[in-house]
Amino acid sequence: MAWKTLDDMDLNGKRVLVRVDINVPMENGVVTDATRIERIVPTVKDILAMGGTPILLAHFGRPKGKPVPEMSLKPLVPALQSAFGTDVTFIERPSHDEIFGLPQDAVVLIENTRFSPMEEANDPQMAGFLSTLGDVFCNDAFSAAHRAHASTTGVAELMPNCAGRLMQAELSALESALSQPERPVVAIVGGAKVSTKLELLGNLLDKVDHLVIGGGMANTFLAAQGIDVGKSLCEHEMTGTAQEILEKAKTADCEIILPVDVVVAGEFAAGAANEVVPADACPADKMILDAGPKTVEKIAATFEGAKTLIWNGPLGAFEIPPFNAATDAAAQKAAALSKAGKLISVAGGGDTVAALNGSGAAESFTYISTAGGAFLEWMEGKTLPGVAALDQS
Repeated sequence: MAWKTLDDMDLNGKRVLVRVDINVPMENGVVTDATRIERIVPTVKDILAMGGTPILLAHFGRPKGKPVPEMSLKPLVPALQSAFGTDVTFIERPSHDEIFGLPQDAVVLIENTRFSPMEEANDPQMAGFLSTLGDVFCNDAFSAAHRAHASTTGVAELMPNCAGRLMQAELSALESALSQPERPVVAIVGGAKVSTKLELLGNLLDKVDHLVIGGGMANTFLAAQGIDVGKSLCEHEMTGTAQEILEKAKTADCEIILPVDVVVAGEFAAGAANEVVPADACPADKMILDAGPKTVEKIAATFEGAKTLIWNGPLGAFEIPPFNAATDAAAQKAAALSKAGKLISVAGGGDTVAALNGSGAAESFTYISTAGGAFLEWMEGKTLPGVAALDQS
């Protein structure tokens, strides 16, 4: 791989600019989910152990290039100190002299990079300024790697650079899942709309052996085959595109797996009266809200014969029981095979992570990406600017 890791760098006595993603949920100034903070702990601790001084660069929210007090990173300091087990120095307006005057074992947090309009514009002036604050750049924010910003790509091009532990883990997992996978490979792509995942579907057809399509997207594919999907969420204007994808899959020798049975209900509400019907028998006054048990059996059998699984998107309206049943059952099957060493399972995307956590299967997956947009763009086969900048080293 073209990018370097912390192990390739001499960090002793060096100031290390570390781009991290600590854009965590908060309530009343308190962090409510510290997962993203916990994921950067190995990088910070390894830099300290190697004699380096971690200088954390991060964004929070969407301040649109101007200071917004409620989007300051300062309230995150207690959660960071708790996770790192050491003091964290918060600096609102950093300077070279201040940073290089700190003790070697300091951990520093710089104020929200997006408080400057130059950040999202990838302005060379901001990248140049950031480069004066350190000796080495370490990118540990894969989830921001699809953004060409001053703190993700601009500064990387000006300094010796490397991937942090989380970035290293993400890239290694993704390489093994799609670039050089153990075959057969099965991908699950779910979600509401085909239109938002066209590039993803197009990229996967040539790279996977089985493609499971779930969620509202599956309804569009069923409609493309002339099936009446009743009141279901469906992009009827995309049925032609769905037909093209089905044809391309045949040419690519990729099996597309659509629901053979579905769970239908008259309303999208918790505990709504529902029934299982064949996929081609949705009543006109009902909507499809989940895949049925026979579909889950088919997916499970596909998992049994696979070596690698890539998962992005739920199989049904998982947010409201009982329409989480298919997603949960498939996730638990994948988790069991992964735990037994029979399947490499990589998943990513906000809804996906929430669904897998809800099913209790997440901890047994081989790898779950912290990234949303970056994970999706990687699956689409796009070059991620934050990774490409590291390649230039």
